[in-house]
Amino acid sequence: MSIIMTGGGTGGHLTIIKAVKEALEHQTLIYVGSTKGQDKQWFEHDDDFSEKYFFDTRGVVNQGLLGKVKSLFMMAQATWQAMGILRKHKASVVFSVGGFSAAPMAFAAKLTRTPLVIHEQNAALGSLNKLLKPYATHFISSYLEESPIKAYPIKQIFFDNAHVRSKVKTIIFLGGSQGARAINTLAVQLAPTLKEKGIRIIHQAGVNNITEVQAAYEDLGIEAEVFGFTTKLAEYMNEADFAIARSGASTLWELSATAVPTLYIPYPYAAKDHQFYNAQFLVEKDLAWMMRENEIDKKKVVALLDVDLAKRSQGLMNIVENHGSQEIANLLTQI
Repeated sequence: MSIIMTGGGTGGHLTIIKAVKEALEHQTLIYVGSTKGQDKQWFEHDDDFSEKYFFDTRGVVNQGLLGKVKSLFMMAQATWQAMGILRKHKASVVFSVGGFSAAPMAFAAKLTRTPLVIHEQNAALGSLNKLLKPYATHFISSYLEESPIKAYPIKQIFFDNAHVRSKVKTIIFLGGSQGARAINTLAVQLAPTLKEKGIRIIHQAGVNNITEVQAAYEDLGIEAEVFGFTTKLAEYMNEADFAIARSGASTLWELSATAVPTLYIPYPYAAKDHQFYNAQFLVEKDLAWMMRENEIDKKKVVALLDVDLAKRSQGLMNIVENHGSQEIANLLTQI
């Protein structure tokens, strides 16, 4: 028997797969994703999975009529293949994190009556997860009261790094591996003030923006650690006392687990505006701040550097539950 893990496309989805599979010991694990998105980059050479399958699929949303028809046809073909994979590996359960990559295997689980466990990362349900929620054996979300598991699946290192911040000595800008122009622009604008205050800068500018952003810092005569994709994110977060970041679910919960007070700037074009609702979850508890891209105010941002960080930092340590990955792993093995 085996456990099939599916879904992805973006780092937010794939981070969940990575965290949970590392808590699954002595299990036969199969990964099923897509050739599109970041699935292959993350897991094509991951030896924790005995088999990996990448379907030629793509999203349906934001496609024209002909594009939607072609996407649905590709998905139907992949669903048929997924049913064969379920039979071949005698899968006992399918764990889906959503995204278009998850659709074929999630539908195949429904059609073959294989137990389906869904994890929803965001406060606003993704389209696929919302569609399949009534058919899931278990539906997990840190934002839903009825969820069987409330703790978000985060790698243990983020909890191990948690400590109370009281003064901003290092700031981290996080726009994701693809970067965020609004955050990059704000970082460069703030850089002279940060230098005056003696604040060190760590900046995830995005893989396509590293040269441009690094040049901007050099023109200002300011040293900054600039990178795109990295495997050292936990280390960088640990070094930071304050963050300015997008509010994708994984970034939000990893910063929270590390107890880093954060100003969130949601991606304005996220599906169902889910990044806004993710950040709002913490803002309503007075544990974070948020500005829309069109509301960014440099003076207000600078003022945040002098607020009571310790209160928010301690509050984050109190609200974020540990062992989410292990709880989900236990649930899957019990099934």
